[in-house]
Amino acid sequence: MKSTTIGLPRGMLYYRYAPLWRAFFQEVGLETVVSDPTDREILEQGTALAIDEACLSLKIYLGHVAALVGKCDRILVPRVSNFGRHRNMCTRFEALPDLVQNVFRDAGQAFLFYNVDVLQKKDEAEAFLELGRTLGLPAKETRQAYKTAKKAEQSQLKAKVQRQELIRRQEGLKVLIAGHSYVVEDPYIGKTVTGYLKNAGVRVLRADLADRESALKHSRELSATCKWEMSREILGGIAQYREDVDGIILLSAFPCGPDAMVNELIARRVRDVPLLNLVLDSQSGTAGVETRLESFIDIIRFKKGVL
Repeated sequence: MKSTTIGLPRGMLYYRYAPLWRAFFQEVGLETVVSDPTDREILEQGTALAIDEACLSLKIYLGHVAALVGKCDRILVPRVSNFGRHRNMCTRFEALPDLVQNVFRDAGQAFLFYNVDVLQKKDEAEAFLELGRTLGLPAKETRQAYKTAKKAEQSQLKAKVQRQELIRRQEGLKVLIAGHSYVVEDPYIGKTVTGYLKNAGVRVLRADLADRESALKHSRELSATCKWEMSREILGGIAQYREDVDGIILLSAFPCGPDAMVNELIARRVRDVPLLNLVLDSQSGTAGVETRLESFIDIIRFKKGVL
């Protein structure tokens, strides 16, 4: 039991829950191994495993799972369905365990699952208690490990929010990126965008790094009916930061269904700030993305009279 190594695919919910997962497994004495940062090889491997209609983020995720096969005892694949009424996750997060088990059914790899579905009376704490039972851990040890890990997760998120608040108060050209963390933080797709902006002297804020509880409340300023939890957080971040930035970039992975709807909503509701809708796909070249970013920055500077 103590020699078990848990694999963490560096994709999708990893960028939201990595602090929680790492702290939890550390507390119960289990080692973790994380797949390498996304590169072209991982993307191509994931693309070969996915159906053509799958979004870019899912293709990348499957590539990360494939990269861990044979390198750990179990690979963690959570099912996160919802956090309550009107607080749903995209269906890909709900179907992820079934999808991964089917795709890798002949790989001889063991997986580890947990299930968050508050509408079925299974919150995150209960999900981790079930995870502990699967690993053969005593309930008391699991509860304490989860409690400690949750504090670590909240502490790291708070630190990120505080750092962003410092940037928010600084002078200079500021752009808000509205996108999911697994797109914005992915080194192969999203980091090329943030990296270009920073090199161009732009201060970058992120809509998904606002305080989550506050963001969910402020999201109603743009939509009272959006049901996707992470989309609501982004809407709330836009509502809170829109007056502090000179432009907003809607950054999404093709063909994300929720983003296609929510980004259209944002374009209709946010008309007082220059907006760029940037959709990334496996064929997106760096040069093309940089050209669009350069043009967008020039438009902002022209509007401010500093070009």
